[in-house]
Amino acid sequence: MCFICDERLSSRRGFLSVAAYGALTGFVLPAAPAFAAGGAVTALSADEALAKLKAGNEKYVNAPELCSAQLGAQREHVAKSQAPWATIISCADSRVPPELLFGGLGVGELFVARNAGNMVDTATMGTIEYGAAVLGVPLIVVLGHERCGAASAACEVVEKKTKFPASIGPMVDAIVPAALAVVGKPGDFVDNTIRESAIRTARKITTESSIVAELVKNGKVKVIAARYDLDDGRVEYFS
Repeated sequence: MCFICDERLSSRRGFLSVAAYGALTGFVLPAAPAFAAGGAVTALSADEALAKLKAGNEKYVNAPELCSAQLGAQREHVAKSQAPWATIISCADSRVPPELLFGGLGVGELFVARNAGNMVDTATMGTIEYGAAVLGVPLIVVLGHERCGAASAACEVVEKKTKFPASIGPMVDAIVPAALAVVGKPGDFVDNTIRESAIRTARKITTESSIVAELVKNGKVKVIAARYDLDDGRVEYFS
């Protein structure tokens, strides 16, 4: 989307500083941490951020055109600080680029962590916590997708006891509990696993991260699961 004509980049007012945000959430970092991005945080609420994602995906589905103009201006605008308004935990699959499927978003809008199977390990959890507590991101979305290869591999482990080599094995094993939870249920086994895994991962974020749990409790952050359809381009959200 164009920088000049997009009102979302000109409506961020009443921001909280990192220090003030920490005071409100109960999360305190050392004064002026070296890794802090600096600058203001987004003024959007979690519900407003979700509405923007939904509207962007609708645009992607109905009018999938990119605005390549003004990318230089966008880059300059966010070079010194960032104020992303949604964190997306997405699969590394090349067909699932969050910035595109949510409407051709520009730089500085989404905080994205990607890995095969859209799982949350220590590094990803730290990324999520940094986004929520330091950058003030109000919405966290775990985004699974149709025909996910990692989920398919987990289903193969359950059905055929397949062993995958090197680091692929442990990566797939993290999805196996979701596959075991839905094996034998009506519907497509792989797709059921994709949905179940996204829901479980969203729950893991809210239960295993004390930082995110506190932010959710205080109404500052929402965590939801979703599934992207490769065929029609739509994102479905789960409560």
